[in-house]
Amino acid sequence: QVQLVESGGGLVQAGGFLKLSCAASGRTSGSYTMGWFRQAPGKEREFVAAINWTGSRIYYADSVKGRFTISRDNAKNTVYLQMNSLKPEDTAVYYCAARDGSFVSTRKDDYDNWGQGTQVTVSS
Repeated sequence: QVQLVESGGGLVQAGGFLKLSCAASGRTSGSYTMGWFRQAPGKEREFVAAINWTGSRIYYADSVKGRFTISRDNAKNTVYLQMNSLKPEDTAVYYCAARDGSFVSTRKDDYDNWGQGTQVTVSS
């Protein structure tokens, strides 16, 4: 099992930026893919971005492409989500997730480990 702890959420005005972090601990040896998902009130949890172990494969949801950047520092067992040009519709709880292996999935059901989430609120 991999334990994940997100941080960096908060309240920001539209057009602003935030950087989320997700620290992994526990069984972190071996390659694993990391993803970010988000869930707004009354909505399904949706894919935001994902990155494989080497960073050679990265996927983004169309809604965040060009504004968000996912990255990882394997020496620190940490994945990041830089969020720029934030919009009110980005408001949600953001979750970090991990899955074994190098397959970069956009499906939440493919991820075995989840963090507790961090709230991001973008005011208009």
